Amino acid sequence: MTDTPTKQENQSKTENAPSSNPNEQRRGNRNNDRKRNRRGDSKNERDSEWQERVVQIRRVSKTVKGGKKMSFRAIVVVGNEKGQVGVGVGKAGDVIGAVRKGVSDGKKHLVRVPLTPNNSIPTLSIGSDGAANVLIRPAAPGTGVIAGGSIRTVLELAGIKNVLAKRLGSKTPLNNARAAMVALSQLRTHKSASRERGISLEQLYS
Repeated sequence: MTDTPTKQENQSKTENAPSSNPNEQRRGNRNNDRKRNRRGDSKNERDSEWQERVVQIRRVSKTVKGGKKMSFRAIVVVGNEKGQVGVGVGKAGDVIGAVRKGVSDGKKHLVRVPLTPNNSIPTLSIGSDGAANVLIRPAAPGTGVIAGGSIRTVLELAGIKNVLAKRLGSKTPLNNARAAMVALSQLRTHKSASRERGISLEQLYS
């Protein structure tokens, strides 16, 4: 039984119809790829702002019922050099996992640091953590970062370029880094201090 002309026309239409759909599908795929690329680019830009530096990696052990369980502990400092910095600690069975956990922990404990136009701190500050005490003092332009150990890493990733710091007490890198974070968290600008006290800047300086 032969096909009628109407059936042949319908078949030809159905055969030609998919040729137009692929163009629409390609356009839809392109739009989806663009959206994905935009999301990925924005995420990469956010991640690129942050810098991570490993201060210390140590092999630690935990005594369990069957013996000792070995793992790695990483101390990581995270900052964007624009006034935000954090110190994190991560433990894992491998070094990469410990560093990854330290980075995520550091981003959870960020501190915002008020910076002066000369990339220094507004006032003197002293922070303590455990047996570690850290003294941080503002410096003139061109002085640089006069500090050592983990304190220097914290100050550099915070974006401070002219500062004097002194370690007083313990030499433990983790306690020194956390003491520096405490000192930075206590910093206040003159405007915020005058606002809290309810006086003007002129009265604050007099």
